[in-house]
Amino acid sequence: MGQQSQSLLRHLPSVDQLLSSPQGHELVSVYGRSLTVEAVRATIDQTRQLILGEELTAVPEPVYFTQSAESWLADLIAPSLQPVINATGVIVHTNLGRAPLSQASLDAIQEVGQGYSNLEFDLESGQRGSRTTHPDIPLKQLLDAEASLVVNNNAAAVLLMLTALCQGKEVIISRGQLVEIGGGFRIPDVMAQSGAKIVEVGTTNRTHLYDYERAINENTGAILVAHHSNYKIIGFTSEPPLEELAKLAQSHQILLLYDQGSGALLDTTPFGIPSEVRVPEGLAAGCDIVAFSGDKLLGGPQAGIISGRGDLVQIIKKHPLARAVRADKFCLAGLTTTLGHYIKNEALTQIPVWRMISMPKDDIHALLTQWQHKLSKQGVQSEIDENVSTVGGGSLPGTSIDTWVLAINTNHPQKVANRLRSEKLSIISRIQDGRLLLDPRTVLPQHIEKLHQSLVHCTL
Repeated sequence: MGQQSQSLLRHLPSVDQLLSSPQGHELVSVYGRSLTVEAVRATIDQTRQLILGEELTAVPEPVYFTQSAESWLADLIAPSLQPVINATGVIVHTNLGRAPLSQASLDAIQEVGQGYSNLEFDLESGQRGSRTTHPDIPLKQLLDAEASLVVNNNAAAVLLMLTALCQGKEVIISRGQLVEIGGGFRIPDVMAQSGAKIVEVGTTNRTHLYDYERAINENTGAILVAHHSNYKIIGFTSEPPLEELAKLAQSHQILLLYDQGSGALLDTTPFGIPSEVRVPEGLAAGCDIVAFSGDKLLGGPQAGIISGRGDLVQIIKKHPLARAVRADKFCLAGLTTTLGHYIKNEALTQIPVWRMISMPKDDIHALLTQWQHKLSKQGVQSEIDENVSTVGGGSLPGTSIDTWVLAINTNHPQKVANRLRSEKLSIISRIQDGRLLLDPRTVLPQHIEKLHQSLVHCTL
């Protein structure tokens, strides 16, 4: 270490000196003494390392240290969960928070969140009520189910369903349905945690009705059918339809439980997407209980919904685990409002997921033409190319929707993608075949102007 560095180090301000300054007093009043001391020390240490590395030739003024400490503190307490612009074309993007909510659902959440509510209070009798009753009417109307229960996610719904109805009993499932979803979460692990004994039947690609029938014995509690949430088996495949499994289960007086997963209430075929069994169809086919998500194709907040036979739902409601996984007031407010969109036949216009799915390809091209014209005047060159969007989020695996994308002309697509992601309102794009692509299908209308501004900033 040179003499100049030694001299500079001797002139570094002390922690007490900085804390006693007007700026230091202000920081202590806002953040508290302990946290401010930590921030000031971190700033002094950082400056010390710059001096030792001979990157500084003079000691900064004291205000530099307090300003740096303030930035350190602001970064420390800044929320890590923040909004982003999804330009990937993946509609139900698990990593980006799955389904965006309708404005009406957001308003409902705000209304119950900013004050008190009748979450567990019966306004008619003036007595204690139950939070489980709030979604009953819309779910009954949409599903024609005897009863329903909302919990905090579908994994919890499946765990609770199996624990309450099948603990200590055998549950039969096809080997082709032993799925693993995001984060290494596996259906066999959920089943094992419930206390049910897994009985695997059939093969990965083909399971027949007689495979289930041969496995039934006096210890069998249920047949479980699990939705192919994030994969598709093609080629030489077969699975018995729900109607046949329902007849088999009824003839042996066991339950048929269906993990429908996606929460689809609408037919996807008008939008060029292969159909799957929707929740009402699963119940109509004879399933005793159907469990599904609120934040996938249903388009609401994170939730797991259990619907079916009233006597079974009552057993599930009374199980101790039901309280541990219950839904909060924000979920119930947002979910019931989302369900209301279906009842009023406005899901395609009000629920963002369905608005994106149903968006005509020609409308997307017209929108991109406007984008391209505006951006070109600001120096951003691009091309409009045909491509595909995906539903994503453990829904409709292997399916895609024809779309148009904006391909940005740049020699450094990854660099631009990184810069877009580093914007104050992060933009998540995709790189395909060495090109930076933006799919407007998943860009919310209120984010378009910010997207354009960031593109100009990050590409020029």
